[in-house]
Amino acid sequence: MNMPYAPPPGPYGPVPVPQMYGPPRFHQGVHRLHPVTALLRAFVFLLIYFVLIGFSLLLTPQEDGYAFLEPAAVRRFALVSIPATVAAVTVGVWGWLGLRFWIAGDDLAVETGVLRKRRRFIPLSRMQAIDIVRPLMTRLTGLAELRVELAGGDGSGVVLRYLGRRSAQQLRAELLARAAGLPGHTPEAPERPFWRVPFGTLLLSLISRMPVIGTGMLFMLLLMVGVAFVEPGVLGGAIPALLGLISAVVAPSIVYGRFAVATSPDGLRLRYGLLETRMQTVPPGRVQAVAIVEPLLWRQRRWARVDVTVAGYAGERQALSSVLLPVAPREVAVALVAHIFPGADVDAVPLVPASGRGLSLDRFAAAGTDGVVFVARRGLLCRRTTVIAHARAQSVRLTSGPLQRLLRLGTVHVDAPPGPVRVAATDRELSEARAIVESTAERARLARSRTGADPARWAR
Repeated sequence: MNMPYAPPPGPYGPVPVPQMYGPPRFHQGVHRLHPVTALLRAFVFLLIYFVLIGFSLLLTPQEDGYAFLEPAAVRRFALVSIPATVAAVTVGVWGWLGLRFWIAGDDLAVETGVLRKRRRFIPLSRMQAIDIVRPLMTRLTGLAELRVELAGGDGSGVVLRYLGRRSAQQLRAELLARAAGLPGHTPEAPERPFWRVPFGTLLLSLISRMPVIGTGMLFMLLLMVGVAFVEPGVLGGAIPALLGLISAVVAPSIVYGRFAVATSPDGLRLRYGLLETRMQTVPPGRVQAVAIVEPLLWRQRRWARVDVTVAGYAGERQALSSVLLPVAPREVAVALVAHIFPGADVDAVPLVPASGRGLSLDRFAAAGTDGVVFVARRGLLCRRTTVIAHARAQSVRLTSGPLQRLLRLGTVHVDAPPGPVRVAATDRELSEARAIVESTAERARLARSRTGADPARWAR
């Protein structure tokens, strides 16, 4: 059994090994965050101080208002700001000194604390995804944030904030290589572009949704009525509609702008973002379930969105990482599903309507299966086709609500880890539902026995 490697201890912790020329090797010596991290933390602290306290110190009350930059106010501001600046720099440097990391064998070691040290060893086999995030401020300073998502849910990941851009990419490549069972010095795997979403197509797709169109019409109506009759109350009612439009159109345009998908041996690589850029790498086998979403107004253009449940993401991070492709031709979406689940052809799977006797509560529900995937479809205004590979199914269960029991119907759930995609064949006759449960459970067992390789060492 390989024991984790740790650098030899010194009087104040592990002793850094001097780096030679060339790219860093994170299994050699101890590494720190980029030194500019301390200045960024100090800057954030000072910015909060200036907004809450500092600006008011520059104002001097007078009978007719306030005077700005009076000599007494400047002296008062300097008297308070100098200690605050020293405290901010001290806090920033202290935080920078208190975090060290290195690769120790098959673990990522992270040590925190200056006076009281805590060391955490994270098995590389638990890593589910590795993201590089670059907010606007860090893009101006050439830094990047590395996020390591782990199996175990929300709060179990590791965030290294901040590294140099090249160092973050090199650390990501070394972690992916070692997690795949390859030597750490293995160069980053080449990638092949899969699809790039034009910004115009993204913007048009966000606008071409019935809730957005309805909210836009309501906003225009309230605006016209408020202006025509000079009614401030009506204009105030238009503000929630405007906020809804910003949330539904402007925010996704900024988040998913310049969206590109590429394939590589180490998984799917996603790059997107206008202000905060994100490079997300999802290793093979981490996508548990997929949904192809087709709103009514998109079907005329044969557009679709691909949503996923990725193992290791939870909470807010799951919501931010649930879109694998914001909009693309349906053929591209189907091809992406085939890449995620090798051998799957969603359009070739025969789908059987929900109830042959016409008793279904959802007249557009259908489901089907083949040797690779289980497919379920439902919805009229927004058609949603959910797909799960048999090897990814964690359990199969049958439920029947009060109204379903009255109609002798049931719903078959093919469970994946918690996430936005839930696969369920709704409103099946009970005898048919029981048969689906038994056959799907057997297919899942056979699929897991065929793919018995260690998912933590998928490159082998």
